[in-house]
Amino acid sequence: MSHQPSGNPRIAIIGAGMSGIAAVIKLRKAGYNNITVFEKSEKVGGTWRANRYPGLSCDVPSHWYSFTFAPNPDWSHKYSYGPEIQAYMEKTAADFDVLSVCRFNTSVEALDYIDEQWRLVTLHGDEEIFDIVISATGILHHPSKPDIAGLDSFEGKSFHSAEWDMEADLTGKRVGIIGTGSTASQIIGDITPRVAEMNVFQRTPQWVAPLPQRAYSKFEKTMMRLLPFIPRLLYWLNYGMFKLVFGPATTGNKRAQEKISQICHTHLEENVKDPELRAKLTPNYQAACKRLIFASDFYPAMTQEHTNLITERISQIEAKGIRTADGKLHELDILILATGFDSSAFILPTKVTGENGSDLAEFWGRAPRAHRGVALPNFPNFWMLEGPTSPIGNLSLIMISEHQIDYIISMLDLMGKKGLTSLAPTRQAYDDYNNAMRERVKDTVWVTGGCDSWYIDESGLPNLYPFPPQQYLRDMHDPHENEYEATPRRNIAAE
Repeated sequence: MSHQPSGNPRIAIIGAGMSGIAAVIKLRKAGYNNITVFEKSEKVGGTWRANRYPGLSCDVPSHWYSFTFAPNPDWSHKYSYGPEIQAYMEKTAADFDVLSVCRFNTSVEALDYIDEQWRLVTLHGDEEIFDIVISATGILHHPSKPDIAGLDSFEGKSFHSAEWDMEADLTGKRVGIIGTGSTASQIIGDITPRVAEMNVFQRTPQWVAPLPQRAYSKFEKTMMRLLPFIPRLLYWLNYGMFKLVFGPATTGNKRAQEKISQICHTHLEENVKDPELRAKLTPNYQAACKRLIFASDFYPAMTQEHTNLITERISQIEAKGIRTADGKLHELDILILATGFDSSAFILPTKVTGENGSDLAEFWGRAPRAHRGVALPNFPNFWMLEGPTSPIGNLSLIMISEHQIDYIISMLDLMGKKGLTSLAPTRQAYDDYNNAMRERVKDTVWVTGGCDSWYIDESGLPNLYPFPPQQYLRDMHDPHENEYEATPRRNIAAE
C-alpha cells in the first residue's frame, strides 16, 4: 500500500553541520516538525567541528557568515576563527532546540526509495521509513590523501590537516607540509614562528589576496548588541561588496578580473622582496581561476630564514623525510598533508537507490550534477543542500544554504497544497539546466584562467554555478512547477 504523506511528512536530514542546523530551524518555522537528523559524529558543527588545525579561519566576513535568524553581535574578529564559528554553531543549535532531534554517532549507510517512501539504514543496522530526505552532508568532508610512494613508511608523526593530531607538539620541530592551498596557507602562517624548520612542498603556486583581519573593539560589540540592525546591515553590505567585486570576476567580467589580479600582484610584491622566491610563488594563471586564497600572514611566513620552499617534484617518502626528484632528502619530524578533499563525493559513499533501482554513484560517476543544485531525476523527495553546481567559492555558504532550504520548503508546500506524494525533476529539465551551465561555464575564469583546480571533475569542466550568484538566489525563490514530475496522492478509500 502506498504511503500518503500528510501536511507533516516525516523528514530525515543527513548531517548536523551548518546546513543541517539551518534546515531544522527553517523547516520548523514553516510548520514541518516531524524531523530526525542523523549525524555521523558526536556533535553538531560539520566542517568546523572536524577541522581543528592551527590558523583555521573563515575567509568570509563574520557577519555575513551568520544565520539570518541568529545574528551574532559578539563576533570577536572581522573574519572569524574556527573555534569561534564552532561555538556559534553549537549555541545556535542549542538556542533553537536542534539537539533534541539529532541522533549523534549515527551515520547513514543506505537510502532506498521503495513504494514512494525512503527506507533509511544506519551504520548500526537500524531501519526507518521517511517521506522526505534532505542531504546536508556538505561538499568537502572526505579527506584526499596523496598517492605518493612510501607515505606509510615515515617514522615521524604524519596526518591530514582535517585529521589534526592535537597531541603533536610542533615547537622546535622540523615540519613539512604538502600543499599550498587555502588550508596550507593558514597553517603555514600560524605555525611557522614556532617551528625549527618549515618545509613547504609546492606543486603549483597560488594567488593570495590580503585578508583585512582585525579584532572588533568592545565598543563596537556593545553597539551591535544595543542596535541589532547593525549586524544585519553588515550582512547585506558584505554580500553587496561580493556581488559588485568578486562575483563578476569569476563569471567573466574582465575588468573585475584585472582588479583582483592587481590586488594579488601587489600583495606578493610588497611582502616578498627576494626575486627568486617571488618567482617561485608567482602563478602562471589568472587570479580567481582556482579558489582565491585570503591570507595576510602566509607571505611573511614564507620569507622567514627557517622556511624552505621546495618546488622539486616529490619522488617518495622515506622513514626520515621526503626525497625529491633531485635526489635530496628533506629530513622531517612531522609531516602535514594539506592535500584537500574528494570534491565529487557529497553524500557518497552512502548507497542511495532511487526509482527503478537507479544508483546515485552510477548516475553521477565522477562528475556529479544536480537540478538547480538541489534535486535529481529518478530520486523523488530527495533534496540536497550545497549539492553539485551550487554556487560555492569565496562567498557565504550559509547564505546559499538558507536560500536552498527556502526552495525545498516551497516544494514541500506545493506537495501539501496539491496533494502530491512525490516530486522529482524531469530528466528534460535536469538536462536543459545542466546543458545551459555547461555552455556558460566555458566563459568563466575557472575555464579561461588557464589553471587546473579541484573545481574541475571528470567532465573536464568545473562543478560550479557559472552565472552571477544573485541570479541563483532569485531562482531559489521562483520555483517552476513544470520542471518536476509529480505523483498524486492515491485515494486509498476509493480503492
